Formats: sequence, C-alpha cells, structure tokens
Amino acid sequence: MHEFRYKGNEFYCEDVRIGDIAEEVGTPVYIYSHKTLIDHYRKIKDAFKSINPLICFSMKSNSNLAVLSALVKKGSGLDIVSGGELYRAMKVGVDPKKIVYASVGKTCNEIKKAVRSGILIFNVESLPELVMLNRVCHELHRKMFVSIRVNPDVDPHTHKYITTGKKETKFGLDMDMAMELFRRRGEWPDVEMAGIHIHIGSQIIEHEPYVKAI
Repeated sequence: MHEFRYKGNEFYCEDVRIGDIAEEVGTPVYIYSHKTLIDHYRKIKDAFKSINPLICFSMKSNSNLAVLSALVKKGSGLDIVSGGELYRAMKVGVDPKKIVYASVGKTCNEIKKAVRSGILIFNVESLPELVMLNRVCHELHRKMFVSIRVNPDVDPHTHKYITTGKKETKFGLDMDMAMELFRRRGEWPDVEMAGIHIHIGSQIIEHEPYVKAI
C-alpha cells in the first residue's frame, strides 16, 4: 500500500532511514515516497485501462513541483484551480492538452491565460462563467471544450465541510439548469460542450455515493 515502514525500531521511507533525512535537513520536513506515489497512479490507470483514460492529479491536494514532475513524467495530466497552478503546471512541462481547469471563481484574466496556453478543457460551474468563457474564446479566436459541473444531490457520507454534491452546497448546477444549458448550447458557439463534471466531496471511503452520483 505504501513504502513507509519500520525496520526493527527504525522508520524508513523506501530504503532510506527517516532519521538520516532528519539529521541532514532538519525538522520539520515533508517526506514523499516516489515509489508509493507512482504505484497509486498506476493502480488507477490499470483499473480503467479498458477506456484508456486521461488521469489528472489534483494540484490543490499537493502542488510540490517534485511531486508534480514525477507524475507528469509517467503520463499524468493535471487538474488545476487557479492561474498560479497553471503556471506551476507549465513549469513541470505537462502537455497543455492534459490540463483540466476546475474551480469556482475563475477570473477573466485567468481564463484568458488558460485559453492562450491551449489547455484541454474547462469545468464550468455557472451560467455567468460559461458566458465569460465564450466571450474570451471569441475575442481570442479560439474554441474550447467545456464540461458542465452538475450537483447530483448525493450524500457522500463524509464531513459536512468537504461535502460538495448536496443540493444545499454552493457547488455546481442542479440537473434542470444543466439540462437547460445543453439545450441552449447554440447560444455559445465558441465553446463546445463535451461532457459533465461531478465532484461530491473528499475523503470518501465507500463506492456507493459515486455509483449513485453517476
């Protein structure tokens, strides 16, 4: 499962004694296992290999450049939520066509930079965002893929502060509004609606909420 374990009374990360790291660089210190990180990425990739997916690591969970670089070198894409994360993503050399831009509150300037960078797709959270993105694409003579974030009103059975898919939360569009946007997609000719996006929460340890949401 992971490469942190005791050997006798000494704690190790892979084959390196944690005590040696602490003595060399001091404490506190963050220590990541490259082998563990890549092993988990490969497990997800193998689980979905029948559809050859693009797996994008969420930068908001850890934007350490070494972590990002390790995943990108193995073929991972990146999920970003800000202009700063776009900058860091490009810094580690990810293919822009492997970048997904999520998050609420994207600014016009951030959207322009992402469109110019040639990213793969935006996850759109609202009608005003869709209108703004279409306007930016028109001004820059570009066309962008978008996915519409829907709120499926599913209880993920996790902490209330990291629940994002219930109807009372601020995230995503309800099903009726999402369907309305798809029906009216001709009003925004500079974006192409390519799918839907769902995020119901974090630290979910059961599969049932995901099945229900999908």
